[in-house]
Amino acid sequence: MESAKDKYAKLQGILREMGSLLVAFSGGVDSTFLLKAAHDTLGGAAVLALTATSPTYPESELEEAKRLAAMIGARQVLIESNELEIPGFSHNPKDRCYHCKSELFRLCTDKAREVGLAFVADGSNTDDLGDYRPGRTAACELKVRSPLLEAGLSKGEIRELSRELGLPTWDKQAYACLASRFPYGTEITGERLNQVERCEEFLKGEGFTVYRVRFHQESARIELCEAELSRMLEPSLRKRTVDFFRAAGFTYVSVDLQGYRTGSMNEG
Repeated sequence: MESAKDKYAKLQGILREMGSLLVAFSGGVDSTFLLKAAHDTLGGAAVLALTATSPTYPESELEEAKRLAAMIGARQVLIESNELEIPGFSHNPKDRCYHCKSELFRLCTDKAREVGLAFVADGSNTDDLGDYRPGRTAACELKVRSPLLEAGLSKGEIRELSRELGLPTWDKQAYACLASRFPYGTEITGERLNQVERCEEFLKGEGFTVYRVRFHQESARIELCEAELSRMLEPSLRKRTVDFFRAAGFTYVSVDLQGYRTGSMNEG
């Protein structure tokens, strides 16, 4: 069985074969690891990080992405993208992620062609094969490479290798855009995205490390990791949370007893 280090060596071989690439860079665990590996393997001139700013991408994540690219020493370009302007996106269909990724990868492909880079790459890994991921269809259609997936790397192995490389993202919670907080068929608006973002920033400020705020019209459903669930029951914190969420526009505030799990909005 291949070790994580064996797979990293395989990844380096894949990157060398690619020669140059533009990384769709969000600042998450996977894209940060890919950017670091590509930069270390190919050198700065052969690698460019593209970060798309949008209403579904929190300001705090954008600032962190800029800090991470600078720490790695990678070139980075910011491009404005507004998914709410994509026809049908705001209605939140089940293939919402397909439309979003198509727009992102189109922007990436155009920029890669403009600056003379051979490939566009994303941070998909083997764990992404186990959930409903319409964005993968968009990646395949636009010939986006997934070097981490090609090397057989799992999320756990990426975290392990990230720690060895000194990346601060090794224990960062998995992140998905704010649109994933809404049940399919629920309209996504700028106001609602801001409402969810503010509430998640509140939880982050209270010291929670793994969290999601799921939007259900008048109700907010909070998902926390199992280790942090009981803390939400502390009277003073519970009151602060309810007060903040109600001020943000929610009437009801609940905590999901199943805790955080990736893709919970796909369970239906």
